[in-house]
Amino acid sequence: MSDKRTQAQLAEDMPLVAHLTELRSRLLRIVVIWMLIFAGLFYFANDLYTFISEPLRAYMPEGTSMIATDVASPFLTPFKLALVSALFLAMPFVLHQLWSFIAPGLYKHEKRLAVPLLASSIILFYSGMAFAYYVVFPLVFGFFTSTAPAGVAVMTDINKYLDFVLTLFMAFGLSFEIPVATVLLVLSGAVDVAKLRSARPYVVVGCFVIGMVLTPPDVISQALLAIPMWMLYEVGIFFSSMLKPLKAREPEAEDNPPA
Repeated sequence: MSDKRTQAQLAEDMPLVAHLTELRSRLLRIVVIWMLIFAGLFYFANDLYTFISEPLRAYMPEGTSMIATDVASPFLTPFKLALVSALFLAMPFVLHQLWSFIAPGLYKHEKRLAVPLLASSIILFYSGMAFAYYVVFPLVFGFFTSTAPAGVAVMTDINKYLDFVLTLFMAFGLSFEIPVATVLLVLSGAVDVAKLRSARPYVVVGCFVIGMVLTPPDVISQALLAIPMWMLYEVGIFFSSMLKPLKAREPEAEDNPPA
């Protein structure tokens, strides 16, 4: 009896074990690709930092420069930048691996929607980072450097600057995902378009609150995050109004179970 019970338990556990094994395999692939990209970027780590710091250095007063206050900062700061940049560049592969892991459990109509959603999420994330670098950084750093009191030399620490810009990159990259999040909420049936439209005043206030939390304490950067978030919310409503919730499609999908 104990042998039969053990065999039954093993039979029930095998699917879970198989899923965990596949998940581990895909996570290892992600780490390998991440490290390979990092290995290629590490040689150019100082050049990457020069590129990232250009928006600030362009507005620094003549005769000043960035500084490294910690002994190991000249090495560790470019190292960290190369590591994070490698992860950003590997993001399409990361999302592809996650998609490949969950795809077998989806219906055909869900797979058709997931592919464009994944592609758009990647494009929007990179667009948010580009918007931060080319639009937000020049305005923010131009404002900060111009407001320095008389007799104060603007000489920013390289590590603190990197932490600052990475925070803004993540804030704008994630905020640009709002259309995808809105579409997913409507597709899942959690909300409908009418509720999204009725919540518009609260969303506008929430965007400015998030802008105050995630950006420096100046009106320019707060507005540059809040206003795009609001516009992207409207874009999400527009595309959501064209879609049919997945719950309404379930009767249609019963004849096409996932493979």
